[in-house]
Amino acid sequence: MKRLLTLSLALLISGYIYAQDVMRIGIIGLDTSHSTAFTELINSGEDPCAAGFKIVAAYPYGSKTIESSYKRIPEYTETVKKYGVEIVESIAELLDKVDCVLLETNDGREHLEQAIEVFKAGKICFIDKPVGATLGETIAIYDLAEKYNVPIFSASSLRYSPINQQLRNGELGEVIGADCYSPHSIEPTHPDFGFYGIHGVETLYTILGTGCTAVNRISTEQGDVVTGEWADGRIGTFRAFVKGPHIYGGTAYTTSKAITAGGYVGYKVLLEQILQFFKSGKSPISKEETIEIFAFMRASNLSKERGGKVVTLDEAMKQGRKEADKLLKAYSK
Repeated sequence: MKRLLTLSLALLISGYIYAQDVMRIGIIGLDTSHSTAFTELINSGEDPCAAGFKIVAAYPYGSKTIESSYKRIPEYTETVKKYGVEIVESIAELLDKVDCVLLETNDGREHLEQAIEVFKAGKICFIDKPVGATLGETIAIYDLAEKYNVPIFSASSLRYSPINQQLRNGELGEVIGADCYSPHSIEPTHPDFGFYGIHGVETLYTILGTGCTAVNRISTEQGDVVTGEWADGRIGTFRAFVKGPHIYGGTAYTTSKAITAGGYVGYKVLLEQILQFFKSGKSPISKEETIEIFAFMRASNLSKERGGKVVTLDEAMKQGRKEADKLLKAYSK
């Protein structure tokens, strides 16, 4: 009898461990191609990096006002269903079924309200770009994540272009400056660069890191150029194409040569980082860097409003902090 009980207990334990071998992922927002791309990479079973993970449920919504986003939802819903993903009626229902969350909603204005539900449930979360529609929303989201002790991570796939990571790590020499570029699709519901130009800004920050103190901006109907000064004297620029080529990349300058920065190489490089984050609970990017990216964009917008005058990131951060405090006060009621 004792041997039988021991065997039964061993089987129960092994069964529990087996059940935990698969980390269950939920998606919030089926209004972006990232949702279908991540689902295919993870649930197809073809990519070794996704072993031990499965997207099991998705809440489709999603932007309600940005047409380019909400019109995708029916098609993307059918796509993920083909990979065995259950479609649920609410975020609360989703959170009961998953261990971690991909917050993919394309509309950054929805992220704060959606993220609060995730944080209260204690689920580790990747928040796709932009973290929030504004600097203040982004600061508020990070503050709430810390309040509920929930790890979060956000990044553009451009960050993980292999050569950008080599530049970041100093493998190609000391970087003394950089010029980066990306398309800038103007979305009236979001401040400039936050909806799409953020890709080029994040490329710049991947290469140079934090420490920008001030920016100024030139704008025409063709696009924009933002020049940033770093505290150590380095200069970095971001060129946003409103008209022209739909391309990503840049040039990094070392003490001995110019190096072409990496462009878009697919979603797998980002997914690998996300899944590692889900395992470790440690974000590969500090909140300070992500928030400074939003401060850079906010300062550039202030510069545009002021006819190209230099604006400090300290001023932008003070405005963002004030907005965040108002949001946090409203959500604490």
